[in-house]
Amino acid sequence: MLTRARALAKGEAARAEGEVKSLAMDEESFRVLYERTARLLWAYLARVSGNPALADDLLQECYCRFLSLANPPQEEAHRKNYLFRIATNLLRDHWRSERKHSPANIETADLPLEDHAVANVPLRSDLGRALAQLKPKERQLLWLAYAEGASHKEIAATSGMKTASVRPLLFRARKKLLALIGGSSRDNMREPRKAAS
Repeated sequence: MLTRARALAKGEAARAEGEVKSLAMDEESFRVLYERTARLLWAYLARVSGNPALADDLLQECYCRFLSLANPPQEEAHRKNYLFRIATNLLRDHWRSERKHSPANIETADLPLEDHAVANVPLRSDLGRALAQLKPKERQLLWLAYAEGASHKEIAATSGMKTASVRPLLFRARKKLLALIGGSSRDNMREPRKAAS
């Protein structure tokens, strides 16, 4: 029995060592990628999920999955887009597994103030309440378009929908958000740029 346990332990150690060797990025490259994308990705996860604790968990899982890729994207923009795609898929998995369909509890006080990407977004309580009343897909579209400045093509790639579907869905989400806020701040939310095809 003891021999079998040792053999299993050796097998686990060898497998773990093989996984470490198979990482396609070195530590320095990952550190740079993490520093450039972690805050943006966390803010996206926190806003779309409405749960900062869930955002922490999903952020960690995003990077674990990214590091386990055999051939990760080489360009920084592609890496960022791929991380957002992983995050979107993780959010979908979470929503599918969740049995309750209650409105999200968006806590604006939990968002870090030193985070410049988040600090530039108006975090008024009325906006937080209005976002909580939107469907997760609507929050996702609005966040990608206005907080991240993503083009319709980038939003489509991240969310897994057709590029032609983004504009009407974004229009409806924006219209619903404005109705919930009850404001006429339509000028503050201009249409995001379209990517040249």
